[in-house]
Amino acid sequence: MRLISFTTGVRTSFGIVVGDGIIDAGARLAGEFEGLRDVLAAGALNLLRGMEGLPADLALSDVRFLPPIPDRATKILCVGVNYLPHIKEMGREPPEHPVVFVRFADSLVGHLEPMIRPRESVQYDYEGELAVVIGRAARRVPPERALEHVAGYACFNDGTLRDYQRRGPQWTPGKNFPRSGAFGPWLVTTDEIADPAALTLTTRLNGETVQHERVAELYFDVPQLIAYCSTFTVLEPGDVIATGTPGGVGAGREPPLWIGPGDRVEVEIDGIGKLENPIVDEPDAR
Repeated sequence: MRLISFTTGVRTSFGIVVGDGIIDAGARLAGEFEGLRDVLAAGALNLLRGMEGLPADLALSDVRFLPPIPDRATKILCVGVNYLPHIKEMGREPPEHPVVFVRFADSLVGHLEPMIRPRESVQYDYEGELAVVIGRAARRVPPERALEHVAGYACFNDGTLRDYQRRGPQWTPGKNFPRSGAFGPWLVTTDEIADPAALTLTTRLNGETVQHERVAELYFDVPQLIAYCSTFTVLEPGDVIATGTPGGVGAGREPPLWIGPGDRVEVEIDGIGKLENPIVDEPDAR
């Protein structure tokens, strides 16, 4: 299934993508669940699977996309320098353990929503990634059991303000400006993606490919990341792990390739779909 969170401008809901339409599961379930996070926490994906043959209630073109898990309570764990080409282009050595930092939910927008370059920086960079969404609580999970705890996968753009990222050893400032990253366009459940390593990720800037890599080239693979993260925190249904970006980021180029107003970034993963966002400058304060 492709599961979407959206707003009509009047209300927010969630549903199942069917062709160019949406089965509005939130409305059909009459408010039983506030969002997809609650569906996952209740282990209720089968309720949604039972709706797959129903007619669409809305057109995709009639809604605004939200991140698949838009809840502010969501833990968003991001992994840095996790593909060898990216490790090399950033001038680093392969890490002994995964490099993990956090993003806040309000730093992310959904598909087709503008990503905002803040007025404090011009060193705005794209980072296409695979996002893993947890479906079942996980603590100290061994790698060989890790994928049992996954609900599905989505595209992720870990938009980064490089000058703020480099102001100190902690990356949080450069990763959390409001609406500076993106997540979507929807969540594809694991019954459609048995092995995330079989996927291929492509990032395009204004239609030109700037990143292209097989997920199999992750330095720490998805099961290892789930095992590691579930050691230091309880992964709850709806939590997200962004697994890292391939080589080809703007900061690794000579001269650097920064993104700004008028640009458009696409992160596409075969078997999932395409996350596309225009880039705009933050409006002047009035």
